[in-house]
Amino acid sequence: MNPVLFIGFALGMRHGTDPDHLAAIDGLTRIRPRPTNGVFFALGHGLVVLLLAVGIGQLLAERFSFAGPWVLIAIGSINLWRLFHAQPPADVTQRPIVTQPLILGMLLAAGFETSSQLSALILAGRSNPWLLGAAFSAGMVLVDGFDGFLASSTQRQAAIGNARAFIASRALGVMVVIFAFGLGFSELAGIDLNRVALPIGCSLFAAVLGIRIWARSLGSTLEANTVQVEAILEQVE
Repeated sequence: MNPVLFIGFALGMRHGTDPDHLAAIDGLTRIRPRPTNGVFFALGHGLVVLLLAVGIGQLLAERFSFAGPWVLIAIGSINLWRLFHAQPPADVTQRPIVTQPLILGMLLAAGFETSSQLSALILAGRSNPWLLGAAFSAGMVLVDGFDGFLASSTQRQAAIGNARAFIASRALGVMVVIFAFGLGFSELAGIDLNRVALPIGCSLFAAVLGIRIWARSLGSTLEANTVQVEAILEQVE
């Protein structure tokens, strides 16, 4: 494999762990729990990076760069409201609304130029920008798609009565609110977080992954199955 493309793929995976990605995907999944949210988010994000890499996306980025922080703040606000106003879980069997995560990914790509994204654009000047953009996007799809799948799974487990998943969902909701507000307002204030994006992103990703693994433990799964069996028996009676 071309070493430059391998670096682009690795940068895409690294970019997928950025805090704004995790906050956006998890926040969106709490609103619309679709397992494909992360994939479509990454595809939209990667499309803008690809256009920037080949030199035709600058106008798009300039026009919509203001929207990125406000989108995160909006996601944080909706999730904050939902933390205090419990609602019935969304129907996870419905067909995914593709345009929402796709557009969300595009807006954040235009509004947040993180270090890994800039590194990929620099590399694009030294290799085929189309191939590098595709490699970068593939790495991002892998990480963000995995995150979106786990986020949806946690929400689905909470909806069927998994006690640990419910607790995990609430904890993740608080984290989404904190990071969505923190990142959004920091960008509006002009605070450069690139130096701490990697440790914050990796720490957040590890914490989120640990919470979800805890939520999917055997004991809580058995508890959820018991609840389902009891509900079925009540309907039969």
